[in-house]
Amino acid sequence: MTPLIFVVDPSPERRGVVQHALEQAGYPVEVFATTHAVEVAEQKLPSLIIVAVKLPDGNGMLVREKVRQHPTLSSTPVVLLVDKRLGQSGAVENCNAHDCLIFPFAPGELVKTVEGLLRRTHDATSGAPSKGMDMIIDPFAMKISVRGKEVTTTTLEFRLLDYLARHQGKVFTRDALLDAVWGDLRFVTPRSVDACIRRIRRKIEPEASSPRFLKTIRGTGYKLDAKPTWEAAGGACQCRTCTAARSRASAFPAADLGRALNSLGRATTC
Repeated sequence: MTPLIFVVDPSPERRGVVQHALEQAGYPVEVFATTHAVEVAEQKLPSLIIVAVKLPDGNGMLVREKVRQHPTLSSTPVVLLVDKRLGQSGAVENCNAHDCLIFPFAPGELVKTVEGLLRRTHDATSGAPSKGMDMIIDPFAMKISVRGKEVTTTTLEFRLLDYLARHQGKVFTRDALLDAVWGDLRFVTPRSVDACIRRIRRKIEPEASSPRFLKTIRGTGYKLDAKPTWEAAGGACQCRTCTAARSRASAFPAADLGRALNSLGRATTC
């Protein structure tokens, strides 16, 4: 699973340039113009957030602090986007060298910064699983191991289990899980959640009729009580297609990028 990146910027020009460069490098990107992005991030859990200094309903530094203090998003790296042309260079004082971008920049500089942050996040959160962990999740390979035994899941089962694991111990109603995992899929009902939970239990529970990990909270919904860890939490896809795309992006001059962006007529509104 390639890392999802959020770009939060009210400027269509900057937002479009960042989105195009990252998509050329093989990353899925979602763009926003306001701090509403944080609410969406709680559901979609992006691997990295790029946010402009000035927003119509706040500022990037406050967004960064909100993400850092959020129980689910706290490990998500945030890159502050500073526009030198608007006299925002003073904001650099509030950044480390690796989590601040000065606009305008070359596409290769953007991709290098993003890859470096994703790699550092991966290095900080990967490695040997801690003792006592019940579940190991690899989001890139979409693999799950429960107490040392690999479990095969469908895409939907994996998404549901991964979502519950990222909110370990939190109780979700069926409707909340439908919104978070099924999204806009049609022809689903709260009973679709029940059916998926039953299938998952048969795969991960020692005794499906008496679940230890995936528990029912009567009259409310479900929660996951297992202790999860993630085998791979960040980093760029290393397949030949994505590697070649990143190489092209690194060699793409900024002026050519702007012309290409205009010719493509990309939609840059959120």
